[in-house]
Amino acid sequence: MNRSERIGYDFLIVFLSTSIVVLIIVLVLVLVCRKKPVESQETLPAKVTASAFTLTNIDSATDGFNRRRIIGEGRLGTVYAAVLDQGQLVAVKRIHPRLVLINAGFGFSTVLKSLSLAQHPNIVPILGFSEAPGERIVVMEFVGSASLDFYLHQNPDGVSLLDWSRRLRIAAGAAEGLEYLHEGVAPNIVHGCVKSSNIMIDVNFCARICDYGLGFLGPRERRGLVGHVDEEYWGERGGAGGACKESDVYGFGVVLLELLSGRQCEEGLLVKWGLPLIKEMRFSELLDPRLVFPSDLKPFVRLGKVASACVGNSRKSRPSIGQVAVILSNLEIN
Repeated sequence: MNRSERIGYDFLIVFLSTSIVVLIIVLVLVLVCRKKPVESQETLPAKVTASAFTLTNIDSATDGFNRRRIIGEGRLGTVYAAVLDQGQLVAVKRIHPRLVLINAGFGFSTVLKSLSLAQHPNIVPILGFSEAPGERIVVMEFVGSASLDFYLHQNPDGVSLLDWSRRLRIAAGAAEGLEYLHEGVAPNIVHGCVKSSNIMIDVNFCARICDYGLGFLGPRERRGLVGHVDEEYWGERGGAGGACKESDVYGFGVVLLELLSGRQCEEGLLVKWGLPLIKEMRFSELLDPRLVFPSDLKPFVRLGKVASACVGNSRKSRPSIGQVAVILSNLEIN
């Protein structure tokens, strides 16, 4: 083999070797970089939003809004026990006609679909809605028991079912539900009227917050709201006023005072009565006399101080519901 043939042979060897190396690199890159097939929109799980019901469906489910089916009445509307065509038991809130008229042009269905995305063990899910001329309906899960307000203030036998241990558990559960609305769902949800009648107690004595985000239906409705929101809500301290997370925290503080004392809000009188007792550590006068005085006062002193921070401070100095929930989750009775 002469010199030129030798050079050609070496070049061929180098070329083949290089080609093989390049081919291997390309194959490796293809295998490494190959993307998994993208799922189509149809195969991705869709978020379930509130279902739209016809007024005929709701009328049938409530037996024509039969008064015997009424299970609650509030500042926004009347609540009926209803049975859907599939046999599912639900709670139907029929918004007061005058509030429907005020909000005639508002995007009711849009708001309800957004609120229905909220899912948490300590809230009552919104399942559907119905709207027609003069009618606005909210369909919710049927909790199967009664409100905290009913247990504390209306049922003589109810208070004996809410011992101190259950009251602490209810306080912690309600705080977690409100924390989820404020911080765990996007967009965040301001309840607008946190009070004991809007906290349902299920068959397992778990707190379930209802009526969240419906404040837009009655923003100027003072009935049932006075005493459950702070002074800033009414613009009495120079602020913008209205519902916000801080006003929700105030309402939750009132609920804590109700759990501690067994007394009703009485349009703000409970706060005026209870705050001095907490500050002066006069818990023998504060705690519900219908229950046996607890042997260990530490959890209740802590609960009282949390309530005081919620209702005794201005909005800018008030704790967040997240901070409150952390404290309450650690309260236990020995």
